[in-house]
Amino acid sequence: MTKRYSIFITVLFCLFIFGFGILFFLLPDKEFSEQENRYLAQFKAPTAETLVSGKFMESFEDYVVDQFPLRDGWINLKAWGERVLGKQENNKVYFGTDKQTLFAHFNKPTDEELAKRVGFVNTLASKAEIPVHFALIPDKSFVWADRLPANAPNVDDGSMIADAGELASGDPNFIDLSEALNIAANDPFYRTDHHWTTHGAYRGYIALSNGMGTGLTVPKYEPQQVSDAFYGTTYSSAGAGWVEPDVIHTWIDESTVEVERYPEGKPVPGELYDESFLAKKDKYSMFLGGNQPLCILRNENAATDQKLLIVRDSYSDSIAPFFAQDFAEVHLIDLRYYKAPLTAYIAQNEIDQALVLYSNANFATDQNLFLLGLG
Repeated sequence: MTKRYSIFITVLFCLFIFGFGILFFLLPDKEFSEQENRYLAQFKAPTAETLVSGKFMESFEDYVVDQFPLRDGWINLKAWGERVLGKQENNKVYFGTDKQTLFAHFNKPTDEELAKRVGFVNTLASKAEIPVHFALIPDKSFVWADRLPANAPNVDDGSMIADAGELASGDPNFIDLSEALNIAANDPFYRTDHHWTTHGAYRGYIALSNGMGTGLTVPKYEPQQVSDAFYGTTYSSAGAGWVEPDVIHTWIDESTVEVERYPEGKPVPGELYDESFLAKKDKYSMFLGGNQPLCILRNENAATDQKLLIVRDSYSDSIAPFFAQDFAEVHLIDLRYYKAPLTAYIAQNEIDQALVLYSNANFATDQNLFLLGLG
């Protein structure tokens, strides 16, 4: 190695280290990542307590990682590097063997934690004076196990739904969805996102309707493709630039359903499919406008005059349009934002049936399930 080459390498190294350090302090902090569809860590000033406990350094490390200059580009570069080296995952996302499907890590809760969470559902069923149904949506690593890399450890093996069914006391009525999505025609999940597709939601609707005994309304129209450029949150985390985008479909006639949203506590008009989101990164929020404390769907021409309450996570937004064909009103409540007792809401709004519907991953991590037992 010549002296000139050594100097070049040293200068390049210094430019890299100090250049990015300077950029880190000069560039304004980003509050939200469109690429990853999440809020980024912000700087928290140290206190005597956080310094002693070590929490300041933990939060500062999160802040540096989230605010690092050109973060999105580095994620993509790392993913390509991992692939070239023959590795099968990046940033807690597995690369599918078909080269096009991405799987976020799935971690089953402990037996004790799962029992506690199902217990909250049992408490709601015991207090509510209406039928309460309960279902968990399997992770796509269970449905598409044949696409997983060999020996991937953090996946859904089907045991969580089986265990939850045993823990449910019989009241609520537990509906097993573990096999509902195992149908060859059409993809039940997005390859680049954790959510189920409109086709997957329809399969879930069929299984839930049968389990609830509420009848089934076949959509009058064929699914309509509204986007072929959807890259979901799993893609954003993985940085797998070789994966092709997903397509998004609508299915139900919007003119039949009136949507009332409560994003900030007051009612505002909404849409069954808000296509303004198709111009954004978070295209899945096209369904009902995304996360919100409360959303109500009304259909004067529904098959029944009954009212259904769905305790939701984001998967429910794409299945709700199908239920709106059967129920005169479908009320969706998100426990992350709605903190009042559900039993009071059920009584005040004359709800006829309730459905607690979560994906396995969200049910395993949601810290607000205790609200099911209030009232």
